[in-house]
Amino acid sequence: MAALSGLRILDLTQFEAGPSCTQLLAWLGADVVKVESPDGGDQGRRMVADVPGTDAYYFLLLNGNKRSVTLNLKAERGRALFRQMLPHFDVLIENFTLGTLEKWELGWNVLSALHPSLIYATVRGFGDSGPYASFKAFDMIAQATGGAMSVNGELGGPPIKLGITLGDTGSGVHCAVGILAACIQRLQTGRGQRVEVSMQEAVINFVRPSMLAHYITGYPTIRSGNRIAVLAPSDLYKCAPGGDNDYVYMMINSPAMWDGVLTTIDRADLIGHADYSDVRWRNHHQAELHAMIETWTEARDKFTVMETMAANGVPCGAVFDSRDVLTHPHLRARGMITTIDHPTRGTLDVPSSPIRLGDSPTTITRSPLLGEHNRDVYGELLGLDEAELARLARDGVV
Repeated sequence: MAALSGLRILDLTQFEAGPSCTQLLAWLGADVVKVESPDGGDQGRRMVADVPGTDAYYFLLLNGNKRSVTLNLKAERGRALFRQMLPHFDVLIENFTLGTLEKWELGWNVLSALHPSLIYATVRGFGDSGPYASFKAFDMIAQATGGAMSVNGELGGPPIKLGITLGDTGSGVHCAVGILAACIQRLQTGRGQRVEVSMQEAVINFVRPSMLAHYITGYPTIRSGNRIAVLAPSDLYKCAPGGDNDYVYMMINSPAMWDGVLTTIDRADLIGHADYSDVRWRNHHQAELHAMIETWTEARDKFTVMETMAANGVPCGAVFDSRDVLTHPHLRARGMITTIDHPTRGTLDVPSSPIRLGDSPTTITRSPLLGEHNRDVYGELLGLDEAELARLARDGVV
């Protein structure tokens, strides 16, 4: 069985922070029913859309393993159907602007009275309280206000946003943990509760180790680019044939690892050398060390460098670009990249769940079309027949 088999989730989220949370739970076996507006659905369906009228790749990558129903929550009939569905679910998650569900009389106070064991989760930029609670936010806003941008970039240069959506998907992962914690507590109390995640605060949680310099010096942590100033020669190194992502990163934090580097680059004559073996000396001669190592790496491709260094006990990672991620034999062998068939996009290679449970295999399925499961969900939970669904569709309710 899937680990979360039997757990039902009403997903009222859109874009990424919420959908990344519910996708993670869906991968683990929860039955996630995505509730979308009949007027276009989740705005992520059109995010960076390359083919008009077709679900965007952005949506496909964040909504696998879910079911989709349409429901107009702005209409009283739609809200009535929603309240009828609610007792059939364990969890509700939303990331509307603060106060939206309350305006529709579907906030925590109302829904918890109807369904006392409901777990009600929210993901918002700055949480549900405090001076910034009503402020809108996207991933980059969370990166900026959570401290991530301040430590990312080159020394003396401006802050730079991360190339990953740490504020969005990072918040989704935090929210999934909170939901699972609330589910475990409910086993003991029988009661549901609110789970709240602030995107700003989720980013702060990721930034904690970077605050070390602040505690030591009393000043804000400075940007340092790719180098780790106290662990030379930890840095990024060019590889052949010199493309945009032909690099490896090495991190050296022990004498054995440094000796492994010297062995790999054919400089075993420096093993045990009084200067080169002293990390304090190396920290003051980073340019010299970098040039010595890069002379060797530039003559080899990044995967050869990674594998040769690894064979000598050196932590070394090739810079995988998106093509490498989707095609590399290591990830293929582990099943991290899987192939799905989509009715409008055809065959696609997509990342699968990064969480492995020994007794709970994960099956990856495609994202749903808008309202694809109206008949199944409304028929199964509320007993609505084809004629009633047709009437609701004509009235703009579904």
